[in-house]
Amino acid sequence: MGLVNAKITLINPRLKKIKPLEVDSLVDTGAVHLCIPEHIQIQLRLEEIDKKEVILADGERKLVPYVGPIQIKFKNRVGFAGALVMGDQILLGAIPMEDMDLVVIPKKRILEVNPDSPNIAISIAK
Repeated sequence: MGLVNAKITLINPRLKKIKPLEVDSLVDTGAVHLCIPEHIQIQLRLEEIDKKEVILADGERKLVPYVGPIQIKFKNRVGFAGALVMGDQILLGAIPMEDMDLVVIPKKRILEVNPDSPNIAISIAK
């Protein structure tokens, strides 16, 4: 399918005086979480809530900070999540995408709001 990137906005909802960051993210439906580099955590002054052990693609286990809350905006969608602090780029995983009802359009290699619910995010809550 190839790589999919999308512009998203990240906000610290606890500190309204901090300017939101519009960033380029790698969209990965095979990943679970939102992952951010340390410099994003520092810029948004996100507090460490916990640590999580992650298993990397090569099988290596690593303990990383888990920070939040972080508000995510994409087009007319908004979501809240925690983020793993790791790597050198922002990675948007399945949990925040599902929360905001976003889908990947493989043929165009883009992230988009769900065309079946263009005006408001739909979520299954049963």
